[in-house]
Amino acid sequence: METANIAKLAVAAAPYAIDKPYDYLIPEGMEVSVGVRVSVPFGRGNRRSEGVVLAIGEGEKFPGLKQILSVLDRESVLDRQEIDLALWMRQRYFCTLYDAVKTILPAGLWYQFREVYRLAPGIEYTAAYAAVQEIPACAEMLQLLFAKGGSAELSEMKEVCGEGCVSALKTLTGKGVVVCESRAQRKIGDKTRRMVELALSAEEAMEIAESRRRAAPVRYEAIRLLCSAGRISASELCYFTGASSQTLRALEKAGVVRFSQEETLRVPEIAQSGEAAPIVLNEEQEEAYRGLLSLMEGGRAEAALLHGVTGSGKTQVYIRLVQEALRSGKNAIVLVPEIILTPQMMERFSSYFGAEVAMLHSALRLSERYDQWKRIRRGEVRVVLGTRSAIFAPLRNLGLIVMDEEQESSYQSENPPRYHTRDVAKFRCAQDGALLLLGSATPSVESAHWAREGVYHHFFLRRRYNEKSLPRVMLADLKDEVRSGNSGVISALLRREIEQNLQRGEQSILFLNRRGNSRMLLCGECGFVPECPRCSTALTYHSANGRLMCHYCGHSEKANETCPMCGGIMKRVGVGTQKVEEELRALFPGVGLLRMDADTASGEHETLLSRFEREKIPILLGTQMVAKGLDFENVTLVGVLAADLSLYVDNYHAAERTFSLLTQVVGRAGRGEKTGRAVIQTYTPGNEVIVSAAEQDYDRFFESEIRMRRIRRYPPFADLFTCTISGTDETAVLRAAVRLREELKLESQQEPIRSSDPEVLGPAPAPVVKVDNRYRYRILWVGKNDKATRALLSYTLKKFALDRQNRGISVFVDCNALE
Repeated sequence: METANIAKLAVAAAPYAIDKPYDYLIPEGMEVSVGVRVSVPFGRGNRRSEGVVLAIGEGEKFPGLKQILSVLDRESVLDRQEIDLALWMRQRYFCTLYDAVKTILPAGLWYQFREVYRLAPGIEYTAAYAAVQEIPACAEMLQLLFAKGGSAELSEMKEVCGEGCVSALKTLTGKGVVVCESRAQRKIGDKTRRMVELALSAEEAMEIAESRRRAAPVRYEAIRLLCSAGRISASELCYFTGASSQTLRALEKAGVVRFSQEETLRVPEIAQSGEAAPIVLNEEQEEAYRGLLSLMEGGRAEAALLHGVTGSGKTQVYIRLVQEALRSGKNAIVLVPEIILTPQMMERFSSYFGAEVAMLHSALRLSERYDQWKRIRRGEVRVVLGTRSAIFAPLRNLGLIVMDEEQESSYQSENPPRYHTRDVAKFRCAQDGALLLLGSATPSVESAHWAREGVYHHFFLRRRYNEKSLPRVMLADLKDEVRSGNSGVISALLRREIEQNLQRGEQSILFLNRRGNSRMLLCGECGFVPECPRCSTALTYHSANGRLMCHYCGHSEKANETCPMCGGIMKRVGVGTQKVEEELRALFPGVGLLRMDADTASGEHETLLSRFEREKIPILLGTQMVAKGLDFENVTLVGVLAADLSLYVDNYHAAERTFSLLTQVVGRAGRGEKTGRAVIQTYTPGNEVIVSAAEQDYDRFFESEIRMRRIRRYPPFADLFTCTISGTDETAVLRAAVRLREELKLESQQEPIRSSDPEVLGPAPAPVVKVDNRYRYRILWVGKNDKATRALLSYTLKKFALDRQNRGISVFVDCNALE
């Protein structure tokens, strides 16, 4: 057999059921390297698709082997480490290899393929029409193509003629009347600016300028500025001298100047707070820092948990460790759970590390994220700060990865691949022999367990950095409020505390983890509740725009005052942040109030928080955006308006999440010189989770929770794989779920799976069974997250996708899902 250069590719068009590295022939003379993206034909119809080169080598040139059409990148966008990471994610998270690659690379780097149909060369209208006159659909396509000047994009023709045009275009292509071409266009291009510089020596240029100074004064000024500046952008040269583009072209034609292109980076400006003072650690911080430093300098992959109460100065320890990592020639990634925390953190880090620190998160524009990625890849950045996606920053030679507030659910992706940032961080630390530092005042139960078992190193910060005591916590029993006739959201206790703060000129933060005005509208006569037409959930009432909205699919409709079924009056049931805002304005007229939730803070987190601090606005009301990481010295009161909201939900993380939220939000009070207080409003003041949070007693909560998890076989004692089956026909979805359950039960009896004692539970409806017109049922696999289990589940998912009975039905798997 003849041999040739063969490239192994991950192809975008390959679904999970048939995902694998595909072999493609590298044409002679084509320069292809590992990590570049290429354009290839794929499938029976040879539709053009994008692929990433994983490896190159010699192989057999067998008949029918397809070849690469074109190379899309000038240089590799993935290195060997990133390819290894993508391969690991594919095996770990039940996704295609290309999905993993797309997650690693910035969105602005991706290409959009557009199919363009044009008349074949030399084809005239009469001859073309004669070839297809008996097929009306083809004749219609020809008329459209001629009307468009001989070519049109497929999307344009679908808009005019519908999906049926595809078969007609295939017929025209087969008869040689039209040809199909694919165009690849990148979402975000490199931004450049036109630069001007002298093509002669300064003396020669000035001599030419002086000879025509009176006749061409603008030209003289342009040359004089270039002699002093050396090289300047064309726009600046025109602005400062009044020269036109024609003047510059004339100078170029005369050989006086030459043009070039220079890259311009679109990166967000960071507020500079001046040079930071040296960090002075207290005794506890110093002990933890020394222990963590010795682990980081060991050169082996290690994991450590820094358990510090709110306000204990964990960030100062992070900064000192990053300083030492940079001093030893290593780089660092620092992760925070919420976008809202990045501005404050970035300001602190930039004061210590200047331009060597870059910020990455999803709120940046695509162009900004792409240019930050370029800076990092070129080695201009040594510290990356950001949210979940920053774990994929192309930093090499890592010495440290920090995950602040490591227990947060936002560290787990809700889109394929459904990765957990902690797992990816462990893999990257293993690649570079780096230290993974997990920091929290309320560590996840799993992390605390592994720390106590000795799998993670364990360090403590038990006191606040300024030696101030933790806030005094008071419980307000909402049952007593109802009995006393208080139908509002603000209890009498919390109202008194807010009034005291207003008198002293101190600030308060109020927390309610539900946006909107009311949970739903209800007819008092017939009990009718407006529901989303696409989801099985009641619509939430928003008073700001008088509309009902679905928080799952985004559906919105006007709210009616009367019931459409019986004409009765619609009543508002439940509370959200909008309703609380109305009540607060009625209770405290004229008092400054900021509301911070998804409706008011879209892209404006930094502005709102800056106003709250700068203008000393008395009350900040918000959802979980205000619950963690914020540090305002004048905030002395925190109010939790409904502590029970997250406690009684269908998720094994409910108790942990409630304890963490309460502890974190209470910790926002009293971080300066003034003493802090907190009021927790609840209907169940005797609940052990509420009591533990009020007493800031993590050990009490952990011992209770770990006993329960051991009994129920929840993580860390077993792993929970949730298989979600979805489709538009509920009966078909349920039948498919039953078939999948039986398949999994059968496979669970095979060795070596059987030795881990797996359980298969379900199917059961998801908490919200219908979302965006798709019904969702779940099957739970309780077992061990090992290679054998993942291979079994992967095989079962592929088998499910290839079964004709399951057409139109999809399935995905989460491991230890946090939602």
